[in-house]
Amino acid sequence: MTTPGPGELDGLGALVRAVPDYPTPGVTFRDITPLLADGPAFNGAVASLADLVAHHGPVDTVTGMEARGFVLGAALAVRLGVGFVPLRKAGKLPPPVESVTYDLEYGTATLEVRTGTVTPGSRVLIVDDVLATGGTAAAAVRLVEACGGDVVGAAFLLELDGLGGRDALSGLVVDSLLTAGS
Repeated sequence: MTTPGPGELDGLGALVRAVPDYPTPGVTFRDITPLLADGPAFNGAVASLADLVAHHGPVDTVTGMEARGFVLGAALAVRLGVGFVPLRKAGKLPPPVESVTYDLEYGTATLEVRTGTVTPGSRVLIVDDVLATGGTAAAAVRLVEACGGDVVGAAFLLELDGLGGRDALSGLVVDSLLTAGS
């Protein structure tokens, strides 16, 4: 499948629901559940992401952040014919794990990966649903690199303009299927 034209992407974007003042006042949450629930749209989004990231060359592994990054990342890994490695919240994996702690607007968070699941020297693509400030994605890059993986790029279903996500991933090729105002 080739990457859809602008009209087709608008159809995908129409399935992403904006939820104002969630989870806190002033934040607009982007709910991708309607897109995931629509089989043809979900299939089209994954196929389009696969086309979008083809310029990275072959990848060995796709990683995705908990939880929606699992859904998109695993589907994309299947499409690319490679393995998938979940990056989990702290305490969700049995030891041994590698971890990285990072700052959020409201505190700190930790990402973990099972030791040995990112092979040193492997070409890794990081995938998540939404790129906003880029903090979680930047932590994912640090975690994969700490495990010896070579991060070839990051791909997102939706990028929110004006929140600095790309800046947080400077030096990394970032691909986003859809964009929206923050």
